[in-house]
Amino acid sequence: MKNNKVDEFIANPKRALFVLSLPVLVGMFVQTMFNIVDTAFIGRVGTDAIAALTFTFPLFVVLIALVSGLAMGTTSRVSRYLGSKNKLGAENAAMHGLYVSLIVAFILIIVVNPFLPYILSFLGASGQVGVLALSYFRIILFGICFMFPAMILNNIFSAQGDTVTPMIIQISSLVLNIILDPILIFGFNLGVKGAAIATVISMFFSLVLYVILIQVNSYLKIHPSSFNFSKSISKDIFFVGLPASFTMLLMSLNFMVINRIMVYFSFTHVALIGIVTRLESLGTMPIFSISAALITLTGMFYGAKRSDLLKKTIWYGIKIAISIGLFTAVLLVLFSELFFRIFTTDANLISLGVSFLRIEAWILPLVVIPMIVSRVMYGMGFGLPGLMIALTRIVFVGIPLSLIFVFVFNWGYLSIAFAFVISSIVANVVGFLLLRSKLKKVNSDINPVKI
Repeated sequence: MKNNKVDEFIANPKRALFVLSLPVLVGMFVQTMFNIVDTAFIGRVGTDAIAALTFTFPLFVVLIALVSGLAMGTTSRVSRYLGSKNKLGAENAAMHGLYVSLIVAFILIIVVNPFLPYILSFLGASGQVGVLALSYFRIILFGICFMFPAMILNNIFSAQGDTVTPMIIQISSLVLNIILDPILIFGFNLGVKGAAIATVISMFFSLVLYVILIQVNSYLKIHPSSFNFSKSISKDIFFVGLPASFTMLLMSLNFMVINRIMVYFSFTHVALIGIVTRLESLGTMPIFSISAALITLTGMFYGAKRSDLLKKTIWYGIKIAISIGLFTAVLLVLFSELFFRIFTTDANLISLGVSFLRIEAWILPLVVIPMIVSRVMYGMGFGLPGLMIALTRIVFVGIPLSLIFVFVFNWGYLSIAFAFVISSIVANVVGFLLLRSKLKKVNSDINPVKI
């Protein structure tokens, strides 16, 4: 991909949405499979091992949140520069994002590692489960020096309209992870440590591929010589990136709180949430891929001052995503037991999990508007609306209702699923109102991109 695709996307925005989103969907599937492959193999080690990975999942979300925010900020800035035909500005913005990701990764390793045992204990991981969780996540933590720059390079390709190259790299990395997992977990008898080592090796492998292909298959020339420090670019990346990171951190807070509530019932309930979360992440992949494609298209159309295409493409993406969400929810409800048996043979865990999943699945069509509105706002350079939607769904409604249902009304673990269905409905209303308000003003909001 060695040409600017802005004109091509402007000519056929609906086709562009699918051209961008389909490879992202495959890439998302691959990323989700990292967790699923680990869980499937470790599930054969025992329920304690699954619970250990479930306790580390919120921390992994924190790491993803930090780098994803920076990646979205970089994508937004790069795509808007490309929309305004400013190639040098796009290359400089890409280098800003890459350097910042490396700095943040090394700071996190230094700061978090000494406190990791206390963090996991606070989250409820105790006894053998706590030991397993610590051994797994400590290895993953050191792997972020590979994961963070790889994520930025992924989004630099996407911002140019190339989502195929990241897909190829992610598939290659997954294949390596699948090969290494059984060898290290069972062959070398490393258990959860083996799963973590396999994941980190795969992260390093993907970074190497990104570095090679960014030199030979990229319209933008990403090189240290492209970097020229700009306060404006740095500010813009953080203006979008920090609210995006906080939004994902709220998701991690949600997982942490729900895990703590589930500990009140049993570690089996914690394992249940771990499996449901992974199944739900599979269901949201097509929706996420559409929303991710809309970041690039929104940024390009906003930078090109094409408000007509901006509105048309956003509403088209929402309609398609809602249809997919409904279809996927029906599949999860009808085949919930089959899906659960992929991860475990524990009859009690399956019974509890199936009941929960049949309620939780209906969140899928309800995540569409909050997810897409957040990301099209990122594409236009606005980070706060997405944070407002997440605060509403998680902090103002979801978590309080869960706590009230379980500890005040004593309604049991299924009430948590109902709480988040309700919170998702409220978030839809907030997201719709924010989007409608912004699109009404979009003509006056579109300004030339400043260097």
